[in-house]
Amino acid sequence: MKKSIDLFKSNLLEKQVFNEIFQCNEFTSEYGLKLSEEDVKEIINTRNVALEKSGRIEFNGQIINKIIRAFCDSPYISQYNYSDTINELVEIFYNYKNETLDYIGDDELIEIMKKNFDNYCQGSLELLEGKVLYKIADNIRNGFKDYTNLDNEKD
Repeated sequence: MKKSIDLFKSNLLEKQVFNEIFQCNEFTSEYGLKLSEEDVKEIINTRNVALEKSGRIEFNGQIINKIIRAFCDSPYISQYNYSDTINELVEIFYNYKNETLDYIGDDELIEIMKKNFDNYCQGSLELLEGKVLYKIADNIRNGFKDYTNLDNEKD
């Protein structure tokens, strides 16, 4: 992770991504949520590691911004767990972009994550990743038309 921080200091694109994410505080402050500069750097590092692990490339911070905006009104996120939750959601997002074979668009995946996080999972990231998204990815690989149906065995 140290390598990512060193790159952050010298990379103009990373600074732009940092600023875009940090500006989300203007939006999230309405929900009592704020990321510190260190939080943003950590989230960017999480993103960079997740991209590397998944073999993906991204040239902006738009996914992080979309995740922040989608989840900031969740009843299961408070200032206490905000940064950690966003970090985990970013990691989960990139993992499941690959697991769903890119069948689901970015916005739809974030929407599915948010809906299930707030409802079925009641704020449990473990349940979101380990059951809901796992089942959706499995449904996609098995050709189910209604891949978001967590109950289907055969379609």
